[in-house]
Amino acid sequence: MTRWIWLPGRPDTEAVDPVTLAYQAIGEMQLAPPLIKTAPAPGQIGLVNMPVWLWVTKTENTWGPIVRSARVPGLTVTVTAHVKAINWSMGDGKTVRCEGPGTPYNKSMGVKTSPTCGHRYVKTSRKLPNCKYPVAAVAQWDITWQSTLGDTGQIAMTQQATTQLRIGEAVPVLVDRDGGQTTPVAPEC
Repeated sequence: MTRWIWLPGRPDTEAVDPVTLAYQAIGEMQLAPPLIKTAPAPGQIGLVNMPVWLWVTKTENTWGPIVRSARVPGLTVTVTAHVKAINWSMGDGKTVRCEGPGTPYNKSMGVKTSPTCGHRYVKTSRKLPNCKYPVAAVAQWDITWQSTLGDTGQIAMTQQATTQLRIGEAVPVLVDRDGGQTTPVAPEC
């Protein structure tokens, strides 16, 4: 007489492809969109032809390196992921590719150009919706995996975050040398 007993969980004789385990490990990484930082910051107004600094804050889930493994009996797949570049879509038709996270801006840097990742707008954003350029940062993840059976592979993934930047122009103020009223030229936004 044969008696079947059902046990909860996965069976021990499960046949799994190493790529399936690689994607399972990637899911456990909880890779996240880049944490965008800019100077000027989103609540500030930048100026035409002045440098805009671009960078991202590095965490394990937004930049890497991050390592996770997935396993079944007889097979383990180890996955390593890190961002290899950020492609910035600046909203003016230009794209800036930055191989690293960029350099954080500090007020002591003044109006210098970013040494690693930046942009200059040649037009104001006043004719755009909300008077702001839509900016997108797309992180390109480089993901490699290796199994205990000797299989290896690469997987490409991207994560995207967005922000908006308002770009204006320096507004001249006409001053009456005789002490009369000043007349600023009013911007549209």
